[in-house]
Amino acid sequence: MLDRARKRLSKKAKRGFRGWPVATVAFYGPNDTRATKVAVGILPGEGEEVSELRRWFSEESGDVRNDAGVTDQVLAFIQEAGALSVAMTERIIGCPHEEGVDYQGPTCPVCSFWAGRDRWTGKRLQSPGDGDDQDA
Repeated sequence: MLDRARKRLSKKAKRGFRGWPVATVAFYGPNDTRATKVAVGILPGEGEEVSELRRWFSEESGDVRNDAGVTDQVLAFIQEAGALSVAMTERIIGCPHEEGVDYQGPTCPVCSFWAGRDRWTGKRLQSPGDGDDQDA
């Protein structure tokens, strides 16, 4: 069941742009190996704001990417919204906690893995003073 649901979601994303509305699917977790949250937003048209946003969470030690029930709910939400296209991240893109909601400040105090990392690549950001000196 899990493989079938995961393949259906991946297949929708691999089809590319097929028109509006577009469903965006993003995974979040305490590190880059375990996704504890998936967020799905519906963009009704180009340049428009997200019209609907839903989030699903895993159990304490689970991974939402391995939960067939969550994947089925995500697929049902996308279908109900009438999304013609699906854009999905290939990787976990950051902490599952929301700034201003779950914590205050620039970095989450719970998910230290993401502090100082690029959320799109997972690589450490170069801090001032590291690497080559640009003024030399």
